[in-house]
Amino acid sequence: MLTWLQRDSLSFPPLAKALHEPNGLLAAGGDLSAERLIAAYRHGCFPWFQDDQPILWWSPDPRTVLLPEELHVSRSLAKVLRQARYQVTFDRDFAKVIQACAEPRDYAGGTWITTPMQHAYLELHRRGIAHSVEVWRNDELVGGLYGLAMGRLFFGESMFSRADNASKVGFVTLVEQLKAWGFALIDCQMPTQHLHRFGAKQIARADFADYLKQHIDQPDKAPWIA
Repeated sequence: MLTWLQRDSLSFPPLAKALHEPNGLLAAGGDLSAERLIAAYRHGCFPWFQDDQPILWWSPDPRTVLLPEELHVSRSLAKVLRQARYQVTFDRDFAKVIQACAEPRDYAGGTWITTPMQHAYLELHRRGIAHSVEVWRNDELVGGLYGLAMGRLFFGESMFSRADNASKVGFVTLVEQLKAWGFALIDCQMPTQHLHRFGAKQIARADFADYLKQHIDQPDKAPWIA
């Protein structure tokens, strides 16, 4: 039976209670307050829902992750990186990045990054928890991504691209920087062919929970603004 969250409690049910079908649906309801979102990621779940749905919380099994040291960069993308046709920054314009990620895609009928979701993650950004990667061509924002940094873990949320390879350049730059900063794992949530090409893999939910226990309370000394 699906658990409905109460607004006066930040607790989530055990991850083992997540449904098998749909895979990982753990709970519904609650709100998108910064405190609840922080509690959710610490617990091992994340929100994902459409405008006409209640807030839904997910913890899929298996979980798609990328270990920074296992990043794979294709020869063609390595060539693009060497050409330095784009400039990459961190936390220069979080609002524009999340707004761009929320724009309709040709392959999707809508967006899960609703207006309330944007406001919620903007608040996390103001608190120094959510971060953005911007990819520029001259002064034009042509790609980027955003996610949360907690301890030595990065929880990726969404990316966008308006130019060839722009989001890929941003992603590789982020992963290489996270590796240099000592991050242990990047949570990619759900599997995609795109992430698989970069070296992402699936691990059991229990193993993901172990990563949370080991690394989420480690100090994050990353100087995000670059």
